[in-house]
Amino acid sequence: MEKMVRQALLYDFYGELLTEHQKSIYSDIILNDLSYSEVARAEGISRQGVYDLVKRCDKILEDYETKLLLVEKFLDTKERISRIHELATELKKMAGDKKLQENISEIEAISKAIYESY
Repeated sequence: MEKMVRQALLYDFYGELLTEHQKSIYSDIILNDLSYSEVARAEGISRQGVYDLVKRCDKILEDYETKLLLVEKFLDTKERISRIHELATELKKMAGDKKLQENISEIEAISKAIYESY
């Protein structure tokens, strides 16, 4: 998985566990795509200070993930839901019975709704 995407997911799941200062700087770098220099100027700290804080936050967030595995479970669930949707679509093509097609359509709709809610 791309590093920035992983960092954003980790922040989404565990960001509230960071301090306000850490959240502000980390979100500016990771979510708002600002440069270290831009954030350093805005916060009145050195570029190296921003870099160090981001690295420290990366470690904190990865440690939470190592213990709780919420991102891993989330990605696994999305993958499984996607597979359910694929199978339902294939079954619908093969089904001749009208009621069976309706049931499969409902399965597709439910799996799509769950997938999109993540």
